Amino acid sequence: MVPIVLRVYNTLTRTLEGFEPFEPGKVSMYVCGPTVYDFSHVGHARTYVAFDVVKRYLRLKGYDVVHVQNITDIDDKIINRARDEGKDWREIVDEYTSDYLDALNKLRVFVDMHPRVTEHISDIIEFVQKLIDSGHAYVAPSGSVYFDVDTYDDYGRLSGRLDKKMWTQEEFATEKKNPYDFALWKARKPGEPYWDSPWGPGRPGWHIECSVMSSRYLGQRFEIHGGGSDLIFPHHENERAQSESLFGVRPWVKYWMHTGMLQVGGEKMSKSLKNIVPLRDLFREYDPLVVRLWLASAHYRTILQFSDEVLRQAQSNLQRLKSSVALLKKLSREVEIPGRVSDYEIEVLKEMSTLRRDFYENMDDDFNASGAFASVMKLSGLVFSKISSKPSYLLVYRALSLFEEFNRVLGVLDEDLGLGAVEMLPFDEVVDLIVEVRAKLREEKNYELADYIRNRLSSLGIQLMDYGDKTKWLLASK
Repeated sequence: MVPIVLRVYNTLTRTLEGFEPFEPGKVSMYVCGPTVYDFSHVGHARTYVAFDVVKRYLRLKGYDVVHVQNITDIDDKIINRARDEGKDWREIVDEYTSDYLDALNKLRVFVDMHPRVTEHISDIIEFVQKLIDSGHAYVAPSGSVYFDVDTYDDYGRLSGRLDKKMWTQEEFATEKKNPYDFALWKARKPGEPYWDSPWGPGRPGWHIECSVMSSRYLGQRFEIHGGGSDLIFPHHENERAQSESLFGVRPWVKYWMHTGMLQVGGEKMSKSLKNIVPLRDLFREYDPLVVRLWLASAHYRTILQFSDEVLRQAQSNLQRLKSSVALLKKLSREVEIPGRVSDYEIEVLKEMSTLRRDFYENMDDDFNASGAFASVMKLSGLVFSKISSKPSYLLVYRALSLFEEFNRVLGVLDEDLGLGAVEMLPFDEVVDLIVEVRAKLREEKNYELADYIRNRLSSLGIQLMDYGDKTKWLLASK
């Protein structure tokens, strides 16, 4: 079994830290989702796929992970887009939410909960009122509510902006106590959507929504908060300030994780440079799984260069992996169960064991998917060089088992492995489950069926060793 030695880079401390959840075996993760005013683009996908890989790997390690990713469905950008197009703001939200969810589905990113801001207005109002009552926020004459940054003594540490001159982040408003205070509630403007509140009609500020929805579903502290590095300031800095101020807990979030940005021709991908690539356009040229593999096989913190060249390489890599699995499945129909494990098989099994170890060691090193993917490609090479030249039942099925295990993180070979949309249990967990069932049979004194399971596993090269009421297993020759 693979030991838990995971280390994670924490943006807050700027160090690699050993991963220890608040509650053993359980991980809560909140990832900032989209503001749905335009089509989802490849820059968004960079973050969504990266944290899907994080979640998948944690689950592979045995953690129970809850993944929440919000949808911001009321915001200045949405209101402005609706005004520019002469549409109701809800039409804008519906159109681009549909595009976002479709993109996630094609990229095989499966989120546990997708809370929306407009479904949590009462929760937001309650949160803001508590900040006012505790002296961390104040109501301006207009009816807007602002967070008083000076009441929080750790502001700026997440972003490294320790000088107050670097804190200004919103349009200047004379009604604010300090230029760096930020809006929790925005008073209604003519023609804008609004909700009633104790301070007058208005709508939530941007930052408050994530504090409210994360705490609503994950509690007053949780393990991972993720997003793009462009969100560190002001969004995540403000979330941290208002949440720790209200809850009185530090840390509110144990590990802050941020993805690197995308570049095109050495320049940042951004709307101002007009080099944004919508996913719906990219999917017309490349299979979404090619895009996923490119993103999933990169270290989440690196700056990625977007180009046709890197996507063509990902396309080639995906085809090679598919061909490897197809060859193994063909061989599985031809090989016979051996009577004895040969020296050659033991040699190749050791190589596969090394690849598996390297995969986990890289992923344990701050989710180094790039290093881990090298093991996947080496396994493919082993299939064509050694397994196909001397195929055996044990080698073919062990290689397939490894591909299934690696794919639980990569998520690009489901159909090839015959998994559909259902995750496949890895080899170790399947055997553990069989051993557990056998233990229950022994407790019920059904020794005949328990012995049958032992003998059947032995014929497959899996040796069971009973120690009282406990059983261990290992791969061994007969």
